[in-house]
Amino acid sequence: MTIQNSCLITAIPAPARPQYNRPQKPGFGIIDRMNTTKIKAAGLAAFLFFAGLAGLSAWSESDDEATSQALLLTLDGGIGPATSDYIVRGIEQAQERDAKLVILVMDTPGGLDSATRDINKAILASRVPVATYVSPSGSRAASAGTYILYASHIAAMAPATNLGSATPVSITGDDTPATEGEPGEDESAAPGGGSPEDVARESTAMERKVVNDSVAYIRGLAELRGRNADWAEDAVRNAVSLTAKDAVEQNVVDLMADNLGDLLEKIDGLTVDINGNEITLATQGLVVERFDPDWRTRLLDSLTNPNVAYLLLLFGIYGLMFEGYNPGAIVPGVVGAICLLLGLYALQMLPVNYAGLGLMLLGVVLMIAEVFAPSFGALGIGGIIAFVIGSIILIDTDVPGFGIDRTLIGTMAVVGGSLIMAIVWFAVRARQMPVVTGRQELIGGLAEAISDFDGKGTVFIHGENWTATSSDNIARGDTVRIKALKGLQLEVELYSPGGQS
Repeated sequence: MTIQNSCLITAIPAPARPQYNRPQKPGFGIIDRMNTTKIKAAGLAAFLFFAGLAGLSAWSESDDEATSQALLLTLDGGIGPATSDYIVRGIEQAQERDAKLVILVMDTPGGLDSATRDINKAILASRVPVATYVSPSGSRAASAGTYILYASHIAAMAPATNLGSATPVSITGDDTPATEGEPGEDESAAPGGGSPEDVARESTAMERKVVNDSVAYIRGLAELRGRNADWAEDAVRNAVSLTAKDAVEQNVVDLMADNLGDLLEKIDGLTVDINGNEITLATQGLVVERFDPDWRTRLLDSLTNPNVAYLLLLFGIYGLMFEGYNPGAIVPGVVGAICLLLGLYALQMLPVNYAGLGLMLLGVVLMIAEVFAPSFGALGIGGIIAFVIGSIILIDTDVPGFGIDRTLIGTMAVVGGSLIMAIVWFAVRARQMPVVTGRQELIGGLAEAISDFDGKGTVFIHGENWTATSSDNIARGDTVRIKALKGLQLEVELYSPGGQS
């Protein structure tokens, strides 16, 4: 019986599991599989579509960058360390981007010789053609700008522009001349030729050395680019200038263009020499991209402004001086140290006359010495004179934009002079004032007797009781005058307001 029951139990089928799926309809499995396949195919197609678009866009951008980009640089104003840094990095950037052309739009009165040579080195070594364009109308490529035009692969000018006046100018005649941009300021002639006036201008061996060095430099550039070398030499020796039209006619520059678009159109198809390789320019359809100075260039430009460098140097000196007067103030010392280092950094990039810097430091030292050892103005006035002379000759060049403003020098001299005069006035005033403390102040003072004198007594003065001696008959309450001080004992006499005691 038990076995039968067991057999019956094992024979009973297990209850069916509940079905939660949607009811099956005829043909539903086939349709579901078809829909799934369509969804997968649509997703794959969308993925391929967008991937294709991305690849096409990347290919188009890379193709544009590689084949149709020109980099535009601007040179406006004096040529200094910041300018050369900006242009050199711009040319390097063009090479990294595989640009087809560098366009340097220029308007300059001249600049420093060292900065100009750095720019020309970058142009001569560039793998990308450099087209220097004097623009807009009314601009100039004077002095240092003429050297840059001669170094460029393509030299172009807008109408009503000019170039020339490339005579180097140096105040002290050192070995590193600065080119100056004002025409006719230092017209010099060759040592072996020219009029007597020309020879007289070129009066010293150092001047001849500087001029001949510049002549050789610009003639080398002219011969490299196939331009008029004789006129280039004349521009250096006699500071001559040319208009754009005459420059084209005399083969000083390659062409004249009305605007940037006209320039690109006219240089299309020209052949230039790039480090010994002939390259034909294809400038039609070039995309011109501006390369503006970044924060580093702008900071360097601010620091290398001679007026800013001058102020930083003075703030640094005075900051450290005030820290010395008030040890532990911290702020003047920190600010002064930072300003001094920034000022020295700027000065080492500028053509500094170290005699001028030494005179400035001597002037500051003498003004400080006036504070500690008053000489009634002798040290202070000498310090002001040394300071002013040193400030005037500090920057060793006449290049426009690279001199210290005379107004600024005068202002700082007036401020320093005012401080010195104030110190002298206080010293004289203090010397003329009566003594109000110490032993000397008691002599001649009036005191009150607070006891009767029998050759000796007690007086009251300045809130103190003093033992005093006297040969006069003095009673309590009398006013006495102090004659002398012997140790801690006063010698007094009876005081009579109307006459001699």
